Amino acid sequence: MASWGESMSIGGGSLGAGLPYHKFVSFALEETRLRTTLTPHPSQEKFKSIKPNDDNTVFNALSFSAPKIRLLRSLKIEKKNSYQVLDFAAFSEPEYDLPIFCANVFTTHAQSIVVLDLNPLYDTTVHKDYKDKYYRSIMPLVHKYNELLPWGGKITSESLKFFSPIVIWTIFESTEHNHHVLHSAFVWLELMDQAIKENNKATIARNQEEQHKYLTWRAEKDPGYPLLKKLIGESRAEDLVMEFLFEGVNTLGTKSFLDYFPEYARDDGSVNKKRSMIGKSFETRPWDANGEFIGDAEAQ
Repeated sequence: MASWGESMSIGGGSLGAGLPYHKFVSFALEETRLRTTLTPHPSQEKFKSIKPNDDNTVFNALSFSAPKIRLLRSLKIEKKNSYQVLDFAAFSEPEYDLPIFCANVFTTHAQSIVVLDLNPLYDTTVHKDYKDKYYRSIMPLVHKYNELLPWGGKITSESLKFFSPIVIWTIFESTEHNHHVLHSAFVWLELMDQAIKENNKATIARNQEEQHKYLTWRAEKDPGYPLLKKLIGESRAEDLVMEFLFEGVNTLGTKSFLDYFPEYARDDGSVNKKRSMIGKSFETRPWDANGEFIGDAEAQ
């Protein structure tokens, strides 16, 4: 069976300005349905009809669950004759330690900013067995797409916090040819097919806490939040982040952002909101051909 990305390419689709994101999402959902049964997630009903303050902007939100998938969700934003945004992610049930599939794309007429990844549930610089389990066999894809999709420029270690060794972070012209190379692709669905249900309660609890840690980070650090707040107001933007984009942050655990990341605490006990305050920056890909992190040597 074709990989998720290949199925989108076979359908003639491309991500970006020449073609609406709904085709990307449609093919992704079709490919998923070939492998499992999707049912609407409870969050879909609440957020499927978001009305922005700007009449020229359209929101589209979809969310589903499946036997191995706790949440598969998509948010598309399109402002007429201006830009398109796609935020697509898939989270497994805690009985599985699958990486988190994410596709984040911001496209204007001139360029696209793209992040495609299998965000690791466990830190691959610490958990070598996890890196080998999910990334060793697909590292050759990185070499193939490095030339087509070069590293997008300087990025901080904070931004890298939940990236995997196979991440695609790139910026390119918004042409149909360039968008076609994004049939990359990540093999999350194949990994899902192969995933074996964990029965050990301690391991399941650990998986759940790691996913909650990820959601807590993303909800706090979401770079799209200022745009959402501008388009739908602060209250609705916060609901969208906490109950749709990173649904589970309020239910999978009780730890706070500062419980997980105490280095961000201010003297008064609040969270330091300044982005990219921690760590170094990287001009080039900070992993070698084997997926080993070499950022400490490459950082500036």
